[in-house]
Amino acid sequence: MRLQPLPQPNKVRGMSAPSNSYSPIIDVKQTETAIKLIKTFFERSLSTELRLFRVTSPLFVKRGSGINDDLTGVERPVTFPVANLNGASVEIVQSLAKWKRMALADYGFQPGTGIYTDMNAVRPDDIVDETHSIYVDQWDWELIMHPHQRNESFLFDVVRRVYDAIKRTEFVVHEQYPDIPLQLPDAITIVHAEEARDRYPDLAPAERENRLAHEYGAIFVTGIGGVLSDGTVHGERAPDYDDWSSESGSGNRGLNGDIILWDSVLGQALEISSMGIRVDREALLRQLAITGNEERRELYWHKRFLAGEFPQTIGGGIGQSRLCMHLLRKAHIGEVQASVWPEPTVEACRERGIPLM
Repeated sequence: MRLQPLPQPNKVRGMSAPSNSYSPIIDVKQTETAIKLIKTFFERSLSTELRLFRVTSPLFVKRGSGINDDLTGVERPVTFPVANLNGASVEIVQSLAKWKRMALADYGFQPGTGIYTDMNAVRPDDIVDETHSIYVDQWDWELIMHPHQRNESFLFDVVRRVYDAIKRTEFVVHEQYPDIPLQLPDAITIVHAEEARDRYPDLAPAERENRLAHEYGAIFVTGIGGVLSDGTVHGERAPDYDDWSSESGSGNRGLNGDIILWDSVLGQALEISSMGIRVDREALLRQLAITGNEERRELYWHKRFLAGEFPQTIGGGIGQSRLCMHLLRKAHIGEVQASVWPEPTVEACRERGIPLM
């Protein structure tokens, strides 16, 4: 479904936690059981939909290898020296976008198949609020594609298949816990960041997502990281995994995006997944030049890539705790994962009846 104009909603609810009237639909013990249900069913559904094999992935990689991901380019990876490596430093992964592509080559996977894995990370620079934690858990997946599939049509087809897996999981949760309502729309709506800017030119990107998610229930915002017609960008992306600068027809379209759902408990948009078609040689060199990171061409991963060792892929990450939070209609990510929180957050949740793990 492509974006179609709709009447502007009367009001978009705020982005703060719910009031003192909040009451979880299921208790803590039920929540623990439901988390297991969601994780087991969703990963099986996703792997069946995209023909993905489960693999084991690293928690940390060698510093300076180029394998770790830079996300938006400003986050600091957790780094520590290892005595048995003569004090050399390793980094806890921030995501596995580049590692997965390397693994697909090294494991000998063929086009039309791919891998998924449990990714756990620590991001100390992340903000901490109802939907963010310094602990990150997600399904990282990567699928080998044919070169002729480097287009929006293939990207959107995969987006819809990922969304279908989410929809099926929502139904299974409702079947097991009938008090948890079904809310997701039948189809996800595709919207380019340029279209979002045209619709809401006076709003910041996050507020555009908020409006559109409220209107459609589930959206895929594509074209993230590339420069829009007014010179702005709808979010930052590292230069060496998603292809955000590809030209398709007229304008700078990009081949990536985010799956965003409307969360009725929080009254705000909730990003569930970041994904996209990965860079080819031309896109990597172009984006390294755009971001001023051309020295990365000398790193281990980048040398192997530029030598043609890695397949063309599409991939992404899907937040495990965020998906559980959304499908269980929770008010705080701390209801579905154990992390650490500032004391004011703990006190505010206590006052509102939000049970943190």
